[in-house]
Amino acid sequence: MRKIKRALISVSDKTGIEDLVKVLNEFGVEILSTGGTAKKIKELGIPVKDVSEYTGFPEMMNGRVKTLHPKIHGGLLALRDNKEHMETAAKHGIGMIDMVIVNLYPFEKTVAKPDVKFEEAIENIDIGGPSMLRSAAKNHKSVAVITNPATYPSIIKELKENNGSLSEDTLKNLATEVFRRTAEYDKAIYDYLSHQRTSVPAHQSSEVLNLTFEKVQDLRYGENPHQKAAFYKDPNANESGICNARQLQGKELSFNNIIDLNAAIEIVKDFSEPAASVIKHTNPCGAATSNSLSRAYLDALDCDRLSAFGSIVGFNGKVDGKLAETVMKEADFVECIIAPSFDKEARDIFSKKKNLRLLEVPDYKRTSQKERDYKKVVGGILLQDMDLKTVTESDLKVATKVKPSKEEIKSLLFGWVIVKHVRSNAIVLCNGTKTVGIGAGQMSRVDSVIIASRKAGARSKGSTLASDAFFPKPDAIDQAHKAGVKAIIQPGGSISDKEVIEACDKYGISMVFTGMRHFKH
Repeated sequence: MRKIKRALISVSDKTGIEDLVKVLNEFGVEILSTGGTAKKIKELGIPVKDVSEYTGFPEMMNGRVKTLHPKIHGGLLALRDNKEHMETAAKHGIGMIDMVIVNLYPFEKTVAKPDVKFEEAIENIDIGGPSMLRSAAKNHKSVAVITNPATYPSIIKELKENNGSLSEDTLKNLATEVFRRTAEYDKAIYDYLSHQRTSVPAHQSSEVLNLTFEKVQDLRYGENPHQKAAFYKDPNANESGICNARQLQGKELSFNNIIDLNAAIEIVKDFSEPAASVIKHTNPCGAATSNSLSRAYLDALDCDRLSAFGSIVGFNGKVDGKLAETVMKEADFVECIIAPSFDKEARDIFSKKKNLRLLEVPDYKRTSQKERDYKKVVGGILLQDMDLKTVTESDLKVATKVKPSKEEIKSLLFGWVIVKHVRSNAIVLCNGTKTVGIGAGQMSRVDSVIIASRKAGARSKGSTLASDAFFPKPDAIDQAHKAGVKAIIQPGGSISDKEVIEACDKYGISMVFTGMRHFKH
């Protein structure tokens, strides 16, 4: 057991610190502190000695230098059972420090602000804090080091049970937590500075990729019951989505639920007008925009009601009672619904389905252009920018004799957004701003056209077609003509473009090139 006689406290996050300080005072612990923390402790009527008084050296350089002193680090690093260490400490008037309570400048929160200035970010890089934490953690057999306010209650309990002492196991666990935190903190700084190099893509900025993720929860199993699984999140991510969603009701989320919820919300985030998506196995079986969420939902559902059984539904606006009634009436079975918010009436209606999961996404919007997409392979990881590039009407190049109408262009651009969320080879048929047929994940593009046309049925007559990549042969155009497609959007760039254009001209189909593709593997 380690008896706590002297503690150094310097915290940016003062949550819960009052209770811990009071307990330390009860056991007669001498308290050293700095700045705002010292002021708060004094306000509690508890004796506290300022670090500058203790070291005999003033804070300087706007607080950049205050705890970087031998009387601090010597008191943390000295080995208590090493005679030479203790003689050196005594010679130089270095007292032992038995506990360090430090949490760091809020660097992550600072750089998460959209308008943060570089200078502000730099000033929120903590130097003294990590230095004290690491010194104390290195010597954890003799020093208790606390950085997470969530541990205060358990520390208080143990101090009370052991007359102001802490066990060796506790000291070791606290030190382990410190090194996790400092590694995470350094990574956040590295990531931020790397992203400032605007001339170099972030994923090319280093030969080493360090990733830190925090566990959200253990899962019952993975994609299949025999696979163990857990859900982790990037603590520094500032893009709203499934990782910061709040579950309002329903049974525990599964591995597959989380993947599909992510797909559902990412589709509707791409639209400012009311939008709905209906997801099965990461692919949309329907998506639409309209003048209301209820209408958008019905249009999305009508694309493929058969596949929508057991689906995941996403909305980009508040779900009200009217929309909740529509979902309950129209859908045979919905697994999960994700949206920015749900009003009380909607929650009351959905509460009748106890197993239906409702997830609310705070700060709902597309916020980051620097978010990265990771894909795991055995023994490695792939990293790329997220596919966030869009096209507008002015970007389109008309390749055929027939030009698309204004209405067709609007439909083509809608389909172009949806097709990037469909597994390649991807084909999306649309009427206006609603899908009517989707062909996903096929080995040949013509098969995707056939599947999309079959799912659309008679609704394919007069539809628009979006293809995530170019057509290698005109056979897909033949199928599109049979289905009644009137306009096509595709990247272009195939050696067979001339033949494909000729096929479109033969059938009177308009076609535009985007100059970019939307593969999703």
